[in-house]
Amino acid sequence: MLELDPTLPAELGPLQWLIGGWEGTGVLSFPVGERTIEREFGQRVSFAHHGHPYLAYEAYAWMLDDELTPLAAETGFWRLARDPAQSDAGPGMLPPEGEPAYGTAEAVETLRRPDGAFDIQALISHPAGVAELYLGTIAGPRIDLATDAVMRGAGAKEHTASTRMLGLVEDHLLWAWDLAALGQGLESHASARLARVVPSEASDQ
Repeated sequence: MLELDPTLPAELGPLQWLIGGWEGTGVLSFPVGERTIEREFGQRVSFAHHGHPYLAYEAYAWMLDDELTPLAAETGFWRLARDPAQSDAGPGMLPPEGEPAYGTAEAVETLRRPDGAFDIQALISHPAGVAELYLGTIAGPRIDLATDAVMRGAGAKEHTASTRMLGLVEDHLLWAWDLAALGQGLESHASARLARVVPSEASDQ
């Protein structure tokens, strides 16, 4: 049975270990044409909630050079993947109706898979006009994701697929990202080790 922080929506029980701010360093290495781009970077990541059954995600990275040159940014939303319910908000700004379908830890437990994991989805957007919809699983302090769809605007560079892995190891958030882009198949792209810098408390609603 999930051990749920009573200040959180029940559906965030499997995700609650992510909540807070994280900061650390990582390494980028990816083939582009005949060369491989390699950089060391710093990154700050935050996962927050606002009283709804999803986490708001932000990440900002900078190169570890003398100017701390900006490198990348992402925003998005992470939640358990399940069928829609009448009690869900939306579409648009339509409010939820009735009691939450998964408002208790017992109800959320019904979403657990036979292997003990929960299905998860993450929508991640990039400033250059790319949006990735990831599907995957969360099993304790480990998340595995793969893109179900990648949407690109006319001005975005080629980016066709991604996989990501996140895990909590010795109180650090470790992540690895594989990327298919610029004519390359799925290749190792970047990884980082981040330490918690903000207590894992719920944000004000």
